[in-house]
This record gives sequence, C-alpha cells and structure tokens, in this order.
Amino acid sequence: MAKYQLPLLKDFKKKEGDKTTALIILKNNRGMQVALTNYGARIVSLIVPDKDGNLVDVVLGFNTISDYLQADEPYHGATIGRYANRISRGAFALDGHEYHVAPNNGPNALHGGNQGFHTKIWDRRLNNPNQVTFYYTSPDGEEGFPGQLTVSVDYILTDNNELQISYRAKSDKDTIINLTNHAYFNLNGEGTGTIVDHVVELAADAFLPIDAVQIPLGEVRSVIGTPFDFREPKRISADIAKEDEQLKRGGYGYDHTFVLTKNNADKNPVVASAYAEKSGIKLQLLTTEPGIQFYTGNALTGKDIGKTGNHYSRQDAFCFETQHFPDAPNQPQFPSTLLKAEQAFQSQTIYRFNVLK
Repeated sequence: MAKYQLPLLKDFKKKEGDKTTALIILKNNRGMQVALTNYGARIVSLIVPDKDGNLVDVVLGFNTISDYLQADEPYHGATIGRYANRISRGAFALDGHEYHVAPNNGPNALHGGNQGFHTKIWDRRLNNPNQVTFYYTSPDGEEGFPGQLTVSVDYILTDNNELQISYRAKSDKDTIINLTNHAYFNLNGEGTGTIVDHVVELAADAFLPIDAVQIPLGEVRSVIGTPFDFREPKRISADIAKEDEQLKRGGYGYDHTFVLTKNNADKNPVVASAYAEKSGIKLQLLTTEPGIQFYTGNALTGKDIGKTGNHYSRQDAFCFETQHFPDAPNQPQFPSTLLKAEQAFQSQTIYRFNVLK
C-alpha cells in the first residue's frame, strides 16, 4: 500500500456566542492518535499504524472548524442525540403527552432533529493526555424533547489501541434517549475511495427490515438466506448490489439496524469487525448497546472535500453506529429508550484496532 499522506489539522478555534470551539489530541505509546473537537463532541481524526508501520487516518472529516460548519454531511464523527436514528413523523407519546420533533429526514426526525447534539459546542475537561470528557446540558423542550438532560461523553485512548467511548446522562423529567457516535470509517485511509472491498463480520442473527422511509416495520427478521448475513466474515461487495427490496430501501446499500447476539457460544465480547486487506487494519467493536446500525455511506454526495483534498462520495466510508432501535418510543416490542426522571443512563462502545499482516 502506498504511504498515506496524513492531514494537517488547523484553525479549530472559533467563538460562537459564549462558547469557543477547540481541538483536543489524545495519544498513546503505540503510535495511535485521536483528534477531537468540542463542536458536536466529535472525532476529527483517528490515526493508527497500518501493516507496514505507516500511519493512516481511518475517519472521514475536515481540517478546519469552518469546513465542519459548512459541510454537506453534518454528522461526521459526531456524538448523536438526544435520539440517534429515526422517530416516525417526529412524534412520540410519553406519560400521556405527545411530543414532536421537527421532521428533518422526509417525514421523520433523524438524529435528534435540526439542532441535535452534533450542532452544539460542548464544555470539556482534559483529564490526562489519554482522556477528555465533553459535557452538555440540553434544556427542557429542546428540539421538542421533555426534560432538562445533562449528558457527558468520555473518550479514553488506551495503550491497547482502543478508543473507549462512555456516555452518561440524567434528566429531571421522564424522557427518551438514544446516543451514538457517527464516525465514518475507511480503513485504507479517509479519501482513498470505496469501502466495498472491506471484510465485515456482525454478531447478529437478525436485522430490522424498514419501510420506504426507513422506519422499522416492527419485525425482527432472520439474516439467514439474505444479503444481511454477516455472521461469517464477508466482503461488503458480496451482496450489496443484489436485487433486494431492503437494500433498495436503505439507499441501494446497507443502512439497517442489526440485532446483536449478546450470548454467542464462545462468549466473544466483540460484536462487529471490519478489515481492509490493503492496509491490514482491523477494527473490532464492543458495546453495551442492543443494536448496531451498519451504514455504507450511501448518501455521501461527493460535495464534501475531506482532510487530504479528496471528495467523499457514495460508499467511500461505513459506519458502525451502536444504539437502541430506531422508532423504539413508538414500537413497544423494541428495547425501551425511556429514561426515567433522575435515573442514571450509561452506555459504552469501544473501537479496538489491530493489524493483520
């Protein structure tokens, strides 16, 4: 693999009202480096060694805060909330009241609405060279959600080449919550083109089929005999172009929630993995969440120009969005996303990197 040109991050300081954006860089003793910004509590870059020892940035993003503010795709690397994924018609009922989030994805509310957590400048505390915590207080009624919600996202970079992401939250009223990170990965390096040659494995016996506007039908469908069977390692390209109604509804690719198998026979805590043969980089995923949205970047338009000057086009990246299920407040058969008043919410996801030579 040709040596990857690392991006040059700059100009991340910008004052917006009484808050200022900033860039925070975490490093470990094995050559791994993570850059984050408090704008959206997001991952800006994630640099890991490849099989030849060269450093590769495996997350899509931009070199300046202005690029993030003007981006065609607003979710690059961001913390997503209050409710990740879709809520049908932006409406849900709680404690006898109906609440409304403005639709921003056809008829549905996506990723917390127009001014979700990805648009906020979070407070921050740099705990040590390997750890930063971001904080945000979402006022009662923000984007239509009930309760004042205090939320924190803790990023820890370990010497085992793991990026640990821990979420905590508490509300003063009953509310709903579903948090995730929206990093776009390309394990050959951001801006290097398609990811359909990546090999993916998902510990999921079932997935959630969706309707024409990507709301779950309510069914938990077996992956057996479908293009959604990733129980054994498989190239994304193997089935992504097949004639399949669900692939069509996902934007002619994968954009579906997979129901994670928590008690698989070998008790392996890894619930998902992706591997790129060119770089030799393997990403493993661990999570406390019941589902993962596997998304193959079908809506990337090519309008955004990333850190190394290349356009981000359709299927140039994939996402592993660990989360509860889309539209769960309206589908009581799904795991609950209710957060009771003064109850502590906790969730964790780990990105683990290694190299196969």
